[in-house]
Amino acid sequence: MKLLLKKITALLLLIVLTLAAFCVQAQTQQDQKFYLIYNAQIIDVLEGTIKKENAIFIKGGIIQSIGRFDDLKKDVPAANHINAQNKYLIPGLWDMHIHLEGQNLVEDNKALLPLFLAYGITTVRDAASDLGEQVLAWRNEITAGKLLGPTIFTAGLKLEGVNSMWKGDLEISNEQELNQMLDKLDDWKVDFVKITENTLKGPLFLKSVKAAHARGYIVSGHVPIDLTIEELVDAGLSSVEHASYLLRLGCNEQQIVADLKSGKITSAEANQLYQTTFDQQVAIKNYAVLGKKGLYVTPTLIGSRQLAYLNGNNYSKDSMMVSYLTKAYTENYTWRIERMKNDTPEQSEERKKRSQFTASQVPLFQKAGIGILAGSDEAALNSFVYPGESLISELQIFQEAGMQPVHILQAATINGAKFMRKSRTMGSVDEGKIADIVILDENPLVNINATQHIYGVFTKLQYFDRNALNQILRNVREAKTKLDQQREMVK
Repeated sequence: MKLLLKKITALLLLIVLTLAAFCVQAQTQQDQKFYLIYNAQIIDVLEGTIKKENAIFIKGGIIQSIGRFDDLKKDVPAANHINAQNKYLIPGLWDMHIHLEGQNLVEDNKALLPLFLAYGITTVRDAASDLGEQVLAWRNEITAGKLLGPTIFTAGLKLEGVNSMWKGDLEISNEQELNQMLDKLDDWKVDFVKITENTLKGPLFLKSVKAAHARGYIVSGHVPIDLTIEELVDAGLSSVEHASYLLRLGCNEQQIVADLKSGKITSAEANQLYQTTFDQQVAIKNYAVLGKKGLYVTPTLIGSRQLAYLNGNNYSKDSMMVSYLTKAYTENYTWRIERMKNDTPEQSEERKKRSQFTASQVPLFQKAGIGILAGSDEAALNSFVYPGESLISELQIFQEAGMQPVHILQAATINGAKFMRKSRTMGSVDEGKIADIVILDENPLVNINATQHIYGVFTKLQYFDRNALNQILRNVREAKTKLDQQREMVK
């Protein structure tokens, strides 16, 4: 009996060692996988120029060398040579504000993850939702190569006040609860902290910024009516989400906040003052102050534009609506549409003007030194702001507003990496960095609309040519159809 047990133990040990050796070998093979992209016009997003070198040697998903094809080709099997056909190489795009949300939309959101890659978006920043823990799991699965999708940075769940209108928030009413929720975010290993102001009042909001910053977090958020942007930045706020908040900087924000706190004016009157007392020169001066303090902003312009021009567009026929988004997903769009259906013609016109004016300020933010982060605010609850496609539309709005293509390209690549403290390894096509690369048919330094014309994408140790990207699109369409059919059968 003892002899039999010894033999079984020895056999089990052999199996374990064999499996371990196999795993190590498989990982080694993956790490040693070589690629050579050649005949390329490699764009330096930091300088806004095209590099003299035309070839990139990639090993284990990392850019090892950038040089001449003849010098690098000997290290890579011919089967792994990728001819860029003299097209333009940029870093993978970053969508710095999305929401993967909806407890009834888990499968829908998961099916949409590869879609980002088809639009050249290799990294996203999830700005919190009711699917926080699920998104954290997807983040880890993508990093481990178990799930196809963009690299995800996420806040998990966001900090809010009690009885927030948003589902899944970490609701707090005092500092003890604040620290408990930050402990929870620590345990989840979130990538940054998001704070909003639906029911979270200024004093506790400010303490939340300070506490999250003290723990070393990047802190993103909205701006409460009873705080100034500058005091938030001084407390540790890293980015303002949505450009509309920065329009306060064209007014006497400090006086308006002081009058509000003292009871001289109401919140409604404060908002009215922000709407009616904007001075462009005051704004430019204040933009520069916050630019020097290192503030970033994610403008998220596409959503307001989509709604501002709702009456003149039949979005129901958009390819995204028809092909990629489930009925359950797009049913969430109705709440914003219903909220606007009784708008007068004057209100509709004012909405358009406000959208255009907000966009006009973004080039001025950039010139003043405020970091611009390209983000779509794509979410099931944001009507007609589509995954993937809406980031490209956001970049086009930047260009229409007067931003130079190079600065727009930076907003969608290296700025995100800098903001997330990842610029040593991400955000540009340089040696030592992760090989997230998009090949474009046209030069984006001339016209940012070139980002619409994707020839290929290299990311996650894989190269997706145009055919492979089209297959991703087909897969997403099939998943959408399947989910719709399954739900219809349940009815």
